[in-house]
Amino acid sequence: MGQRRRFTEEYRRDAASIVIDTGQTIKAVADQLGLGEQSLGKWVAKERARRSAVQSGQPAPADSAAEIARLRRQVAALKAENEFLGKASAFFAAKQQHRNGLS
Repeated sequence: MGQRRRFTEEYRRDAASIVIDTGQTIKAVADQLGLGEQSLGKWVAKERARRSAVQSGQPAPADSAAEIARLRRQVAALKAENEFLGKASAFFAAKQQHRNGLS
């Protein structure tokens, strides 16, 4: 078996745009470019969704997914930082009480 080919996002958009803009069938364009019909069909659907979102003034679905992933990583980092700061403040508060002879 051969290695799986990888295509850039720009290439995928361009291939999908050929189908959308020219009205050719997915099969015809896939044959011209040497691609699988299913792969090109997925790219076309994704490009149509992106164009629809852009026309309605919303961010593209892929952009939204990337933003959500980035925000989830940020939330996880902030939770870890908050937990560390809580433990550190408890440690220093206990140390201060011990120093003042309260405990």
